Amino acid sequence: MSRTLVEQLADFAASTTVETLPAEVVEDSKRVLLDSLGCAVVGLEVPKGSIGVEMGRVMGGPTGEATVFGTAHRTSPYGAAFANAETINALDFDTVLPPGHVAPYVLPGVLAVAEADGATGRSLTAAIAVSHEISYRFGRSMDYLRTPAGEKMEIPAVLGFTATVFGAAAAVAMVQGQGAEGLADTLGIAGAVTPVNSYRTWMENVPNSTIKYSMPGPVTQAGLNAAYAAQLGHTGDRMMLDDAEFGYARFIGTKRWEPAHLVDGLGEVWGFPGAHSYKPYPHCRVGHTPLDALRDLVREHDLAPHEIDAIRCWGEAWVERPVWLLNDVQHPHEAQFSIAHGLAVGAHMIEPGPAWQSPETLRDPSVLALMEKVTFAPHPDYVDALTSNPSSRPTRIEVDARGETFSADRTVPKGSPSDDPQVRMTTEEVIEKFRTNCAGRLAPASVDALVEGIMHLEEVDDVRGLLRHGGTSA
Repeated sequence: MSRTLVEQLADFAASTTVETLPAEVVEDSKRVLLDSLGCAVVGLEVPKGSIGVEMGRVMGGPTGEATVFGTAHRTSPYGAAFANAETINALDFDTVLPPGHVAPYVLPGVLAVAEADGATGRSLTAAIAVSHEISYRFGRSMDYLRTPAGEKMEIPAVLGFTATVFGAAAAVAMVQGQGAEGLADTLGIAGAVTPVNSYRTWMENVPNSTIKYSMPGPVTQAGLNAAYAAQLGHTGDRMMLDDAEFGYARFIGTKRWEPAHLVDGLGEVWGFPGAHSYKPYPHCRVGHTPLDALRDLVREHDLAPHEIDAIRCWGEAWVERPVWLLNDVQHPHEAQFSIAHGLAVGAHMIEPGPAWQSPETLRDPSVLALMEKVTFAPHPDYVDALTSNPSSRPTRIEVDARGETFSADRTVPKGSPSDDPQVRMTTEEVIEKFRTNCAGRLAPASVDALVEGIMHLEEVDDVRGLLRHGGTSA
């Protein structure tokens, strides 16, 4: 009898070791880990992050073997995973990969278990790679925000990132040492306990909630639940991905279900490194191409905010929704998505980081005044550009200042997957972003140790010492 889709994914995870990984997969697995740890440390400075830490401590207790990054706390793997999931995503500074965000959902659980169990860097590297590849393949198989419908963009009624639970669960089961059969049960359970996808209602209703598109903490804990349940003897539904009538696609609410993407070339073709975007700004990715263009104009012409009479932006065609068009920004999570706020802050050339969402910036009269001068419209070439290149986010920016109009056009934002070092965020730039995010928050020696250890993760015999440098008690 042929293996089900769940079983094929389990076979893939069970057979993957660091020796089987292409060099670019190993590199990107380490890059995303370093970037995410930096996002977790700096994410403590906004309410979503600090609330996540307190919730994690409530869940995990006052002591444990897993580090809450950026703090002096260690707690249970469950508590640390929840806290770190929330802090990684708190500033919206983390990487982007179909189905949207992946790292805050798949990394925290496996990091907590790897630290508690003293896993090797080799097993952790392989688990990170598998978690991202499985998540990316689900993103390709299901409804997605940036999938054109003919000549226009249609936002699906049900959206979210909770299919990452399969990647999260697989990664934990791998570092636990579960084989193919245990992994199959883990994945079957993961699908059955997947949280709902509530992204669409969140984007339509303002003021929008602090949990954002899909709250990472519960998803990463669902992955832990699945892996531990299978390890203890529970069995999972191995047919749920094959069952088109009643299975996962039906109960999760996706209209598009193309499961061949889950397994075509599995283990031979790795898709996630070529689709992974890294963020230079703590803002929803839809604002990054406009920010690149605007900040280049400000630098080139030495434009001061008070000189700007208007900023006209043409950008992504699907973002004419309340969450992105919001001008009455009161809270950090609203600032992360407001196009007007992002461009106003960008024009002030504030260093990317928590200052973009600080109370002082949210109330800055100059920022508020400039927001009123921002207009947005869909770019007329958006669908054609996206159809030819999935990384495309075409933008035009026009700035009226000093009686002139300055303009710039961009196609892809900085940090997009590319062979061009001017577009791609190089490993050196990822390291610099990490150091900036950790500056003044972790001891310099700990920052150095994390950079060195993560960049050579496959050589680490026990990750406990390395990951504990992510806490302030190291």
